[in-house]
Amino acid sequence: MKYKTLVISPHCDDEVLGCGGAIANRDSVFVYYLGVDVFHVVKRDIRIEEVRAVSEFLGFEYRIGNNTVNHYDKKTLINEITDVINDIKPNEIFIPNNSYNQDHKETHDACIIALRPHDINHFVPLVLEYEIDQYLLWGDRTYWEDNWFEGIDVYKKCQAYLLHKSQVRPFRPESLISDYARIRGLKCHKDAAEGFKILRYVL
Repeated sequence: MKYKTLVISPHCDDEVLGCGGAIANRDSVFVYYLGVDVFHVVKRDIRIEEVRAVSEFLGFEYRIGNNTVNHYDKKTLINEITDVINDIKPNEIFIPNNSYNQDHKETHDACIIALRPHDINHFVPLVLEYEIDQYLLWGDRTYWEDNWFEGIDVYKKCQAYLLHKSQVRPFRPESLISDYARIRGLKCHKDAAEGFKILRYVL
């Protein structure tokens, strides 16, 4: 199978938080979730049902891996992500930034390795790194410099976020997503936008 866009999502909700607006702007999108959180207050089946609702709302296909949340193994992820890239053969890929979340760190590093120029693996000409909104509130921000902007429908992004019902929390209110989208919009003369870091761009 072949899709134009591939999104690598460490957890179920990162795809919306990081690039939900960009997903809504495209057709032919495939999202690969590396794992599903299992908490005593939220059952796995509920999380998967939320993913189904989001995928129908934004119009993308998806697959969910069997990695254990908070225990991702980089070596396993490298092969897994490589296989997905070779299977999907995308023109562009969105990967998570290297953040304070341990699963995001492992995913980011595995993506960088899986996307290296190789004579056998599929070569993706456009590689974009996305940032999860709440990470703007914590940590060293000097490493992040968004240099690719895309105007989005912020209302649609927020509606998609709300479909991940179990993940809507006080520390990450809907207003946070909306406010940062409008701030990024000011950077690129749009009403609202998402910002990404270009890791590779081949014309």
